[in-house]
Amino acid sequence: MIYKPHNYQSYCIQRIVTDPAVGLFLRPGLGKTSITLTAINMLKYYRWSISKALVVAPKKVAEGTWSKEAAKWDHLKHLRIVTVLGSSSKRIRALNTPGDVYIINRENIPWLVDYYKQAWPFDMLVLDESTSFKNSRSKRFKAIKPVRRFCRKIVLLTGTPSSKGLEDLWAQVYLLDGGQRLGKTLTQYRQMYFDPDKRNATQIWSYKAKSGAEVAVLKAISDICVSMKAEDYLELPACIDHEIPVLLDDKAKKAYDQFERDLLLEVDEDVITASAAGVLTNKLQQFCSGAIYDEDKKVVHIHDCKLDAYMELLERIDGEPCITFYGFQHDRDRILERLSKTKLCVRVYKGTEDEDAWNNGKIDVLLVHPSSCAYGLNLQAGGRHIVWFTPNWSFELNDQGKCRLWRQGSPYDKIYNHFLVAQGCVDEDIIAAVKDRTNTHETVMKVLKARIQKQKASKGGAT
Repeated sequence: MIYKPHNYQSYCIQRIVTDPAVGLFLRPGLGKTSITLTAINMLKYYRWSISKALVVAPKKVAEGTWSKEAAKWDHLKHLRIVTVLGSSSKRIRALNTPGDVYIINRENIPWLVDYYKQAWPFDMLVLDESTSFKNSRSKRFKAIKPVRRFCRKIVLLTGTPSSKGLEDLWAQVYLLDGGQRLGKTLTQYRQMYFDPDKRNATQIWSYKAKSGAEVAVLKAISDICVSMKAEDYLELPACIDHEIPVLLDDKAKKAYDQFERDLLLEVDEDVITASAAGVLTNKLQQFCSGAIYDEDKKVVHIHDCKLDAYMELLERIDGEPCITFYGFQHDRDRILERLSKTKLCVRVYKGTEDEDAWNNGKIDVLLVHPSSCAYGLNLQAGGRHIVWFTPNWSFELNDQGKCRLWRQGSPYDKIYNHFLVAQGCVDEDIIAAVKDRTNTHETVMKVLKARIQKQKASKGGAT
């Protein structure tokens, strides 16, 4: 296929070619992969300024997205794409294979750095979904930081660079400029743009941005980062969010209310931690879905209200293919069991074979966990319906998941993003949090404390 870049794509290609470091903060669907490969091709075969490029990506993206994109376009078919995946021996064999672009999953970056030590061979580094490196205390950030100096070029790719707040930006921008714009350390960055938020006498637990901080930060990085939204540059299909209220039957609602009451009344809202809050809301979410893991990790069935609503939705879309995002294994298993009684072709997403089958119209229902394929996969050819069986707290996963279908190249004029929302339950809080784009951990804490207060007030009124 002949590549005819949009004007914004040509601009981004030129930025990669001319700038030693650039962050392309482009929303999904704008063609980050083709932009980057085109720039790599120009740098290697027309300017002779790089020899080997390393792309670090989420595992599912590393498995097929980059190689498929290179094979798709006439001007890129000669590029030698080598995937560095699998066992240690397979990875070593791949690294010794002649290539132009080497693709590795982000989890293996510490291994790769240790393998080469001071003999780092890559002079261009691409971090696909650079938010994977936003934690400066993580092993992958600490591994990539010292080899950054060996790279003539570095490119960051993501559509959501700061989905949980401005603090996400420091580590990513540091990899671009070594701390020139946002400070040499995270502490320095916080001192410039944040005030302490939650703290005790000796420790600060969280920070909040100072007034005007967002404008100041974005101005500071504007020369090294490019930010674009697909809807500003492309004619995308309309994306319609559709909340489907799920009414629990009397027995299930009574059981949920009692479960929440028993779960929360013993909790001290003043000392609860974010991790404990996550565990508790996780249990409430499971209950909304209709099953829960007991203390022995066995699945206890509670109700089928949401599952029935899901089947009714499939009937309403009249056999059209749909991607279904589930949150728990028992969600997936119960959906599979119910769909086994139909004539629908159902698959659980595992890799590139499922991606191809979906895009070729061979799958009616594709079951996916959002964290396994929210990033980088092109699924727009296979359908126009997404169903969130289990609402997810993360704005980033919601946004990226939606953009698997809502992107350039979709043959549809509308994309439908369906949410199954149990009424009067924690599901409603999750949907509200996603709409507000609030910090996930803070929101979970806030929601749980509000529910604890409600239960205590209810108990007080009953006595």
